[in-house]
Amino acid sequence: MKYEPIIGLEIHVQLKTKTKMFCGCAAHDQGVPPNTNVCPICLGHPGVLPVPNEAAIRYGVLMGLALNCTIAAHSKFDRKNYFYPDLPKAYQISQYDLPIAINGSVEIDVPGGEREHVTIGITRAHLEEDAAKSFHTHDGSTCVDFNRGGTPLVEIVTEPDFRSSKEAKVFLQELRLIARYLGVSDADMEKGHLRCDANVSLRRLDEKGDVVGERFNPKTEVKNLNSFRHVERAIEFEIARQTHLWESDTPPLISTTRGWNDTRGITEEQRSKEEAADYRYFPEPDIPPLALTEIADEMRMKLPELPSARRVRFATEYGLKPSDARQICDDPALADFVEAVFSELDSWLRALPEMEGLDEEALIKERGKLANLVSGWLLSKLMGLMMDRGIDIRTSKISPENFAEFITLIASRKINNTTGLTILSSMLDNGDDPSHIMEDKQLGRMDDASELAEIVSRVLAENPAEVLRYQAGEEQLLKLFIGLVMKSTEGTADAALTKNILLVKLKAE
Repeated sequence: MKYEPIIGLEIHVQLKTKTKMFCGCAAHDQGVPPNTNVCPICLGHPGVLPVPNEAAIRYGVLMGLALNCTIAAHSKFDRKNYFYPDLPKAYQISQYDLPIAINGSVEIDVPGGEREHVTIGITRAHLEEDAAKSFHTHDGSTCVDFNRGGTPLVEIVTEPDFRSSKEAKVFLQELRLIARYLGVSDADMEKGHLRCDANVSLRRLDEKGDVVGERFNPKTEVKNLNSFRHVERAIEFEIARQTHLWESDTPPLISTTRGWNDTRGITEEQRSKEEAADYRYFPEPDIPPLALTEIADEMRMKLPELPSARRVRFATEYGLKPSDARQICDDPALADFVEAVFSELDSWLRALPEMEGLDEEALIKERGKLANLVSGWLLSKLMGLMMDRGIDIRTSKISPENFAEFITLIASRKINNTTGLTILSSMLDNGDDPSHIMEDKQLGRMDDASELAEIVSRVLAENPAEVLRYQAGEEQLLKLFIGLVMKSTEGTADAALTKNILLVKLKAE
């Protein structure tokens, strides 16, 4: 008997607003002492009145639109009742039957997965306030910091459309990227901006792949997943655990909640899973209903190009390889930089005399050549240099205009790879124009045939034994001679011209 994993995710995304969801306390302040950013409202004192954060509502609507959801014309807040130390009111202000967004979808690519392209349904997205943060000490006591309490969240609930841990991980990475493109959250899992619970169950399949028995079985909700690695490992463990239960004829009979213990690499039972009735939802009496139609229309106009669309455009418009386009678009700042670089390069390309009269197809071909230069120098060499210096594209001194000019020097063969790396490093250190660096350091290509011939003659004269070996048939020594000429000219010699001169002189000697 085969068993198919059925996986759904519940994701909480902290919204990057200046203040909390229902009060004026600062949100996201880093490094402040515990219980500093608090007030009677977020501490749940009697008689206080919550006031919804308009920016949070707009961010929530924007996220719903990006997830291809239908935005509700009218929505409301509800009280979700439960008692826990990190919730001083003994209820959370959330949304129940009228969330801000419903019925969406996100398409993901899963390279190497059993399903390489998957559409994940989005059940709903709703707004709520975050709970405080608990700290468990070594002596068994628990301390609570209420600074986080009341921070705006959008909770995104997916359909049970995942069939593997890899699909879940890829979806979360895409969701993080969407949040960053929208500017609504940094979505950093390690900092708690993006938190995930995974609902996992199995269903039996016959030899034909048809479902045997119930379409859905009791699920297990796995909590405390605060990294992509944890999500993958926890789901894999839970699939293996439940498979063993099914094969032992003791399948899960009720829905339960388990916590992920990363140290032991296992999930641990916590309690039976609550249903909606357990929370005794009722409308929040202190907050009037929300009218969202105008906000939705306004935010729809502000919806930026999303990562998936940008990846496709970078590949088709600029000629980047899909894998390079994905790597670039995974960082919005890097994608913006590359966009500006290609804008400069396109102007340069169209201004070349040899481009005059060429049709658009020929221009696309030439852009493809430039795209290979851009991705090669950007993703390997420039990224490596920045990593060595502990910086990224946001703090780099290289402007898109200067990087585009640098690429034109490479494309027109005014500099070679060796001198190019020297120039690029200098640009990164001082932000200078690459042409000025080339002239100041005399790093331009040496293509004076007579001057280069003298250097070649000197190199051959200094290595008579190698010359005789070459003439005896060891033709691979040609690379050695080219390298020696490059070393003598500090990498400025034209490689093709150097090779031709060497072949002539070696044959004549």
